[in-house]
Amino acid sequence: MKAIKRKILQQVIEASAEPLVILKVDHPDWPVVFSNAAFDAIGGEDACGSPFAEVIEQLVGRNLALEISETLRSRQETSFPVELGNREYLLALKPLSVDDDSAAQFYVAFWRGGASTSAVAGSEMHQALLKAKRRIRDLSRDDPVTGLLNGRAFRDVLEHDWAVAAREKSSLALVVFTLDEFDAYIDVFGSHAADSCMRRVGQAVRRCLRRASDVVGRLDGAALVVLSHAGDEQGVSEFAARIASAVRDLGLHHPRSTKSKFVTVSYRVAVHAGSSENGDSAETFLDEILPKPAA
Repeated sequence: MKAIKRKILQQVIEASAEPLVILKVDHPDWPVVFSNAAFDAIGGEDACGSPFAEVIEQLVGRNLALEISETLRSRQETSFPVELGNREYLLALKPLSVDDDSAAQFYVAFWRGGASTSAVAGSEMHQALLKAKRRIRDLSRDDPVTGLLNGRAFRDVLEHDWAVAAREKSSLALVVFTLDEFDAYIDVFGSHAADSCMRRVGQAVRRCLRRASDVVGRLDGAALVVLSHAGDEQGVSEFAARIASAVRDLGLHHPRSTKSKFVTVSYRVAVHAGSSENGDSAETFLDEILPKPAA
């Protein structure tokens, strides 16, 4: 089959009744590079150039945007039922590659609507299968206590985003949060209560993330780490301070804390400029900010 000129494809997509966007996933924040008129009509005006995570969050809400972001990071093809303007759609996501490159460089997202009864039944079966697949994926990627990314999955995300930042000469920021005097908390309340405490702290951190493209994972022990594409160290420090305040505001009683009567966190911030010329790696960037074990 002959290659179709870009202008012809653009005209076909523009004429489609299905809302559609194309985003670049080998670039920080996954910017939207194309959207058609049907997408503009469902509330996605002026999406081009905007981070896809922010665009999708405005349309379907933060919780679903976070789940969609995880799909994009894992380069999976999937779909999600969504509701826009009292109308139900199936939001389909498909990775695209060019120049015979096996790695996805783009994603197409399109909203399918107007399903018939038989199509709805088929869609329900499809969704059940997708849900099962996502559950299997989550079991291998999620920390069982907090529901956040586990250490291995977080390192995979960091490795990918590190490569993107190096190529695009953009910045990455890490913030590591450590629960203060958590061993003393465990001594008082036991491991089950400690797991509950860690879970609530982890979800408080997750709720504070500024963009759907930010991620948080749990590493060893009482350390939680946030990865962001922000580059302003002062801004990242202020962001970390807000998270620390949110954790304290949970009001989790800590009778043996020397800092507060509630559970608190300490944090460390690191910003990488995006260049790997000095031989740094994603692993060393993370290791340098992690708390060192006591001698």
